[in-house]
Amino acid sequence: TRWASCPFRRVEAAVPTSGRILEVGCGYGVFSCHLALASHQRQVLGVDVDLRKVVHAQFAAKRAAARGATCEFHLAPPGEVPDGPWDAIVVVDVLYLLDPDEQAGLLHTCAEQLSLGGVLIVKEMATSPSWKARWNQLQETMAVKVLNLTAGNELTFLEPSAIGAWMREDGLVVTHQPLDHGYPHPHHLVVGARRRSIPGLAD
Repeated sequence: TRWASCPFRRVEAAVPTSGRILEVGCGYGVFSCHLALASHQRQVLGVDVDLRKVVHAQFAAKRAAARGATCEFHLAPPGEVPDGPWDAIVVVDVLYLLDPDEQAGLLHTCAEQLSLGGVLIVKEMATSPSWKARWNQLQETMAVKVLNLTAGNELTFLEPSAIGAWMREDGLVVTHQPLDHGYPHPHHLVVGARRRSIPGLAD
């Protein structure tokens, strides 16, 4: 169900095909395992605050390893990002569970752990079109506050432009890509790249 409802393959297209890849808020490890299986040149680590999900992800990692993939999962406290440098850090549908200050803080911490040339890849829900945003709000309210399928107390969906602005403050070059075509949810991708060199200076 998760795979069918999220444009994971289009998010993967923004992820380098090799190097150290971190997924923050990996849940059951669906996307992390996919990244590792899609390219055996990726060394993927997923972290999450929910022990139940991490245990399931670790089982999935064993199956992925049997197919030649390099993927592991660890429990991590809220807001903690494992030490880099990381060639890519991926955050998929996690920020909305935090208040705005926490969202900005997590992105700042991620940016600090990027390698030169590394990318911070954030897939979140936009606030438009309005009918998709309302449908998403209803669905997430059920998942978080009624069914307790997702750990969190906040439901704070921000404009993707705010996410991009925080990335720029950390010196990243930002691009945006709407991913909602063909989906009832307002998926949106924000990618921030760490420059390999300072403009005007030799590499």
